[in-house]
Amino acid sequence: MEGKIALEEHFSTELNNKYWDAKGEEDRNGVEYSKDVKRKLSDPDLCVAEMDRAGIEVCIMSLTSPGVQSIEDPEEAVELARSANDYAHSFIQKHPTRLTSFASVALQNPEAAADELERAVTKLGLKGVLINGYTNVGPNEQVQYLDEAPLDVFWERMVKLNVPMYLHPREPLPSQRRSIQGYPELVGSAWGFGYETASHAVRLMLSGLFDRYPTLQVILGHLGEGLPYMLPRLQHRLDMQRFGAKGSKAKHRTGYYLANNFHLTTSGHFHSKPLLEAIEQVGIERVMFSTDYPYEHMDAGSRWFDDLLMDNQSKLRIGRENANKLFSLNLPPLSESSAATFAS
Repeated sequence: MEGKIALEEHFSTELNNKYWDAKGEEDRNGVEYSKDVKRKLSDPDLCVAEMDRAGIEVCIMSLTSPGVQSIEDPEEAVELARSANDYAHSFIQKHPTRLTSFASVALQNPEAAADELERAVTKLGLKGVLINGYTNVGPNEQVQYLDEAPLDVFWERMVKLNVPMYLHPREPLPSQRRSIQGYPELVGSAWGFGYETASHAVRLMLSGLFDRYPTLQVILGHLGEGLPYMLPRLQHRLDMQRFGAKGSKAKHRTGYYLANNFHLTTSGHFHSKPLLEAIEQVGIERVMFSTDYPYEHMDAGSRWFDDLLMDNQSKLRIGRENANKLFSLNLPPLSESSAATFAS
């Protein structure tokens, strides 16, 4: 299929590289893989070239994880967010019909994060915000999750701007890795990313956040970090435990929020049966194509998607139309025949 839109695709900057400790990636994936990733993160032109080969028309980029969220010093975090957004604006100007970006924000300072998001959206033309999980706010694992009260000023600004948030994974805290201790290959994208991010998303559902801000929209990658398959069991048990101890402030069941406040992408999860389950849980209008470049190859994700045994209208919705609508990209519609292009 030509004309696809992808939205979990990453870049880095010189300043971000000074903070980013890539040793974990190197240890898990090998030196050569990591060198290739670093090379691609630093050069948006390489992304555009891979887009051409994969039939991707537009990419919504984002600063690679953990990005701004890992910096303990609030002033340094604010500086990195602003510089990353300015850099994104520069490569968008170079490739205005092919690249755009999510904003980076420093939630270490919620008021500054709200102001930077507004600047990025209204002045730089960025398409929402990507947040890499929990935010470090001090030493010794002092962190802040997105449901916690100090962030209300940020959510209020997001709702006012009417833009979505991509909740991207980062590694679980060291103190929360006992169950996988001794298996370092499980810390990152193979396993740890999923349970950390799925738990974070459930926190948001139970917190009452979406009752206070019902129009807020959150995007999860990797076909929902397992939630389309685990949430029915979670919801059932929460229903059974309704007279027991709880911290939930939610007015609705968890499935309601998944279907009304979340969107899912195919990033790095190129498997047909899980895709169909995700569609079953949230509806086809809330599923979007993505690849997770440069950690995954765009052509691999595109070959899988292009060869799916799925009707052309559904392919168009997942591959292009849903993202075009959510992000107000104003791209022209494609004919159903455009979705019938199979990978070579």
